[in-house]
Amino acid sequence: MRRPVKKKTHVEPDLKYQSLLVSKIINRIMVAGKKSIATGIVYRALELAEEKTKKPALEVLETAITNAAPNMELKSRRVGGANYQVPIEVRPDRKIALAIRWMVEAARSGKGKPMQEKFSEELLNAFNNTGGAVKKKLDMHRMADANKAFAHFAW
Repeated sequence: MRRPVKKKTHVEPDLKYQSLLVSKIINRIMVAGKKSIATGIVYRALELAEEKTKKPALEVLETAITNAAPNMELKSRRVGGANYQVPIEVRPDRKIALAIRWMVEAARSGKGKPMQEKFSEELLNAFNNTGGAVKKKLDMHRMADANKAFAHFAW
């Protein structure tokens, strides 16, 4: 039986950049409801990225998200007693969510620096098509390509 459809939560744009993308990143970085700390981390990381690239912060962020966003992913399908990893296209809103999640995870996994520096480095890495989030995207695309023989199970 299908699960009920989850209601989408409405996200307000952030105050400084008036961007929904920035507010989604703030919400993803936020720990234990400390939104002001998360906001400071994201704004400082965007400023650091802007200084290093000499380009507007939102342009750097959008390019990094598009570089880290996957086009294909694998879904497990049970057909005739066997489980198949079926490659499917990723919905646009899920692309952004996965890219943000992977970038924050990659930044958190780094050690020895403040979070704003780690996140700005991950932004720059994704902007230049390197780093943990882009590696995860490429791994996912590689697995989807390896399993494209099962694409006819997608329905």
